Amino acid sequence: MNFWRDMTKPIIGLSPMDGVTDASFRFITAKYGPPDVTVTEFVNVEAALYAPHTLIRDLAYSEIERPVIAQIYGHTPELFYKVAHVIGELGFNGLDINMGCPAKTVASKGSGAGLILKPELAQSIIRAARQGIEDWSAGQSLDDLGMKPALIQSVLKLNRRRFDGVTLPPRRAIPVSVKTRLGYDDVVVEEWIRTLLEEKPAAITLHGRTLKQQYKGSADWDAIARAVEIAKNSDTLILGNGDLKDMEDVYRRVRETNVDGVLSGRAAQGEPWIFRAKEQVKQALRSQCREMIHDVPVSLAERFRIMLEHSAHFASHTQIHSFVGMRKHLAWYSKGSPGAAELRAQMVRVKDIDEVAALLRAYATSLGTTFAADRPPAWPEAHTLQP
Repeated sequence: MNFWRDMTKPIIGLSPMDGVTDASFRFITAKYGPPDVTVTEFVNVEAALYAPHTLIRDLAYSEIERPVIAQIYGHTPELFYKVAHVIGELGFNGLDINMGCPAKTVASKGSGAGLILKPELAQSIIRAARQGIEDWSAGQSLDDLGMKPALIQSVLKLNRRRFDGVTLPPRRAIPVSVKTRLGYDDVVVEEWIRTLLEEKPAAITLHGRTLKQQYKGSADWDAIARAVEIAKNSDTLILGNGDLKDMEDVYRRVRETNVDGVLSGRAAQGEPWIFRAKEQVKQALRSQCREMIHDVPVSLAERFRIMLEHSAHFASHTQIHSFVGMRKHLAWYSKGSPGAAELRAQMVRVKDIDEVAALLRAYATSLGTTFAADRPPAWPEAHTLQP
């Protein structure tokens, strides 16, 4: 079932970000946005198969995130075939293959953006993932593949938490997509996109830089526009990614390049509600009136409530017994506030939600106001996600 075909263009989704788009960040973004589509942090195919605790931590998601896509990476087609079964079993709406990560530890092993140098292997991986999905949807089980009992139990545990005993949806083939870059050392977007299109992925998200550029310089949206032109007679959607600071940037890039959509990441850091404006962008494009796009109004009190809710969700839903991973989010939330530098300096040292609440109360008092920093009530799905 290809959900991509049923979405209203332009698709405006949340981009996967390593160490950022964990289950709590995605939950909060879905609740206060939501984006059109959500993609998880990338998960190594070896870890997904052989480290069940990683599976539970990185592939946990909430129903409100739908459509939600699991992103995986690696360089072994046989493992992609097996992990595709796991992704299907977990009820994701799609499977995305990362062929764009520029990290040396990833690319040097032939994974992520390293696959740009190995086009035949890249094609084999897409085929293996698709075949895995097809075989799973036809009834092949994890047990049939001889997967370890610990892995099977981890999958069952995640499903029980999310569905709370409700029968899982029927098996249906889900679409396979790719997220990649313009090239390795040089821009080879024309050749590379044609190579990927031969395997007919449902969508290709193209970050407008090469691996060599990492995240430096400006994203090359002209190259993304060339990819759109190459793919226009195919059934593959082209989404752009890179340097989208706000919804006005989204509007401009969609209008300039005719991409089918975008994935935005850094713009949502500290502002998970940014996707509230996505309908403004779509309406502005239909009417060709950029003035219809405006900032999403969020009061300081609402910002603080979301900070506290995000903190509580992180504390109760992640499998990490440390609050360190929440600190960067709190620093991002603090930007733009009066005395933001001092508030950020305090937030990057907090150890738990109680310290967050105390800081917010003290900060509100310093502004001559009050903030009822009580713990948020339990979410409808909270009990299904806790360990």
